[in-house]
Amino acid sequence: MLFACVTQRRYSDDVPARSRPVGTVTRGTTNPNRLRRADRYALGPLASVLRRATDPFVVDLGFGAAATTTVEMSDRFLCVRPDIEVVGVEIDPDRVAAAQAFSRPGLSFRRGGFEIPIPGRSPAFIRAFNVLRQYDERDVPAAWELACSRLAPGGVFMDGTCDEIGRRATWICCDATGPLTLTISMQLGSFERPSDVAERLPKALIHHNVPGERIQHFLAAADAAWLALAPLASFGSRQRWLAMCARLRAEGWPVLHRESRWRLGELTVAWDAVKTH
Repeated sequence: MLFACVTQRRYSDDVPARSRPVGTVTRGTTNPNRLRRADRYALGPLASVLRRATDPFVVDLGFGAAATTTVEMSDRFLCVRPDIEVVGVEIDPDRVAAAQAFSRPGLSFRRGGFEIPIPGRSPAFIRAFNVLRQYDERDVPAAWELACSRLAPGGVFMDGTCDEIGRRATWICCDATGPLTLTISMQLGSFERPSDVAERLPKALIHHNVPGERIQHFLAAADAAWLALAPLASFGSRQRWLAMCARLRAEGWPVLHRESRWRLGELTVAWDAVKTH
């Protein structure tokens, strides 16, 4: 097993699990530009995943009641791979039917779940935003493992959560070995403390933001650094955020990437720093 503590989903009816999409229908709410922060990360630190892919195939898993963010994903990813193919996958057949109006060369929609129902092909990248947040925490490891088992070699699965208009977002990036990183991305100037993002943590972490857990310790350290750097506020929230990221790295936190990412309101750390006990 590549992931620890994997659980099997239980179904309430007698339909065999393998004959139907793996997952449950979510609320499906979406808004234009809501996932811009996640897409910007995919086109930044993860761009090499798309560029080196033998098959430039990506999946937007659980695109919701409207195809908006999948269409935006396709448009944005074309700048990295003009031959990119995006498939929006949804478990609700009515949502899939409504999305067909947006189909075009390189963009299509089909019914499915975490099993990724495209036989014979392995996506280089899978994005699942605001999906697992609506599941039970015990179901998350199995969903991660199933989705990651469908990835092409070197592929990445992104499990993320954000607010309704995309100002505050977090995501976990995984590969075939398991979770790799946690990223916090916030609109600078829209929060009082970094820990304001806590209510948008992915399902795997949101219930562990309590004393004694690594994620709580990390957010507390970010808050402490942010408050200590209050004098920099006169130079703008971006300068204060940059200094906070640098301070956290100096304190020994495994903060990744460079200032070019930090200045966007991003903060990425290695998974080991925040994983649950």
